[in-house]
Amino acid sequence: MGDTKYIKGFSKLSKEAKIEWLVQEYFNDSEQALATLKTYWNEDAKLQKLHDEFIENTLTNFYLPFGIAPNFLINGKNYTVPMSIEESSVVAAAAKSANFWYNKGGFKAEVLSMVKIGHVHFLWEGENKAELKKLITDINSKFYEATSQVTENMRKRGGGILSIELVDKTSDIPNYYQLEARFDTCDSMGANFINTCLEKFADVLKEEVAKSNLSPAEIEVVMCILSNYTPESLVRSEVRTPIAQMVEGTDIAPEAFAERFTTAVKIAETQPYRAVTHNKGIMNGIDSVIIASGNDFRAVEACAHAYAARNGSYQSLTHADMSDGEFRFWIEVPMSLGTVGGITTLHPMVKFGLEMMGHPGAEELMQVAASVGLAQNFSALRSLTTTGIQKGHMKMHLLNILNQLEATEDEKQTIVKYFINHTPHHAEVVSAFKRLRGGEVLK
Repeated sequence: MGDTKYIKGFSKLSKEAKIEWLVQEYFNDSEQALATLKTYWNEDAKLQKLHDEFIENTLTNFYLPFGIAPNFLINGKNYTVPMSIEESSVVAAAAKSANFWYNKGGFKAEVLSMVKIGHVHFLWEGENKAELKKLITDINSKFYEATSQVTENMRKRGGGILSIELVDKTSDIPNYYQLEARFDTCDSMGANFINTCLEKFADVLKEEVAKSNLSPAEIEVVMCILSNYTPESLVRSEVRTPIAQMVEGTDIAPEAFAERFTTAVKIAETQPYRAVTHNKGIMNGIDSVIIASGNDFRAVEACAHAYAARNGSYQSLTHADMSDGEFRFWIEVPMSLGTVGGITTLHPMVKFGLEMMGHPGAEELMQVAASVGLAQNFSALRSLTTTGIQKGHMKMHLLNILNQLEATEDEKQTIVKYFINHTPHHAEVVSAFKRLRGGEVLK
C-alpha cells in the first residue's frame, strides 16, 4: 500500500492549498498549526511576497535574531557589525572581545588573495595526453572569446577569467581530466557567473576536440561547476599587544593568562578533537556575519573546514605567539563573499546591515567577518582558560530557560538576580523557579 501522505504536483499548488494540505495531514490541531504559520507572516503583503519568492514551496518565515556587536575597530575604522544567529552568548562574546581590543589598536585585517576556481570535469579515453594538452593550449583564446559577452561587465570592474588549464587526474579516476579555470569576481560571490562560463568552456571543448586529430575525437563532459573550496580567496586578521596589557579581569597575571591562552591554541593546532570545537566557535562569529550580510554560510563553512585539514590533519584556524614581550593572535581563513547580486540588494535586513557597515565591498566584508571570527575565538579561549566556559554561557542561556518555564517578568528579574553569583544549570533554575512559585523568598 502506498504512503497516504504522498502528494503529486505539490509545487503547482497555491500557497494556501499547500498550507491546507500540510496542516490537515500532519497536525492534530490544524487550526493551531495554521495560526502558528500566520504568526510569522509579514503584515506587509509586498514584503511577504518578496520572502516567499526567495525559495520554493514557501509557507511562512523562520526568524533568526538580528543583533549587533559595536566597537569593532578594524584597520582604524569603527564598525557596528550585524550578527544573525540563534545561539546564546555569541553576540555578547564578540562585543566583549571587540571592547577588549579597541584600545589596544583593534584588528588589523588584509585580504591576501581573491581567486575563485571552477572546473569542467570530463572523460577522454585517448592515450596521447601530450596532444590533448597541446590542443587545450592552442584553443585557449577561444574559451575567452566564447565568454566575452558574459565577462564584459566583470572585466570592466577589474575582474574576469584569470587562467584556464588542463589538469590530468587519470591517476585518481581512469580517463578523468579537469579543465580548471581561475576567476576574480570582484564584489560578487560569482557562482552564477563562474558556472555560466564553465558551461560555455565545455561547449568549446567538445567542439574543438571533435574537429581535432585527437583519437578518440570526442569527450564526455560529466559536469561543470565552481568549487566552494577557495584557498586562494584568503583573508587574515590579527590582534597584538604587549603581554603586560593582557589583563583579563581575573586574579590571573597577564603573563600567566597569555601563556595559558597560547597553550590552548597550540592544543587546537595539534589535536583534532579540540580543533573541531575550537573552529566551530570561530564559525559562530563568521557565520552570523555571513547570514546577516546575505551570503552563503554553508559554502564558507565547508571551505573553512577543508582549509583547516589542508595539511592532512584537521587543525586550528587561529594561531598565537608570545615573542619579545608581545602577544599576537591571528586567523587566516578562506571565504568567498559578495556584496552585490544574490539577495544582497533584495532582503531588507541584509541591506540594513550592509548600510550600517558603510556599504563594504567584498574584500572589506571578508575582513570584518574574519575579525569577528577571531574575536569570537578570543572570547571563548579567554573563558576556557580562566573562569570556564559554562559560567558565562549559562548566564546567557538563563532567559531561554525562564522563557520555556513561562516565567513572568517579575519572576525573571528575581531569578536573574538570584543567579548573579551562581552558575545557572538547568535543573537549578527549574528548582529555583518552583520554589519561587511556591512562595519561597530566594536569597
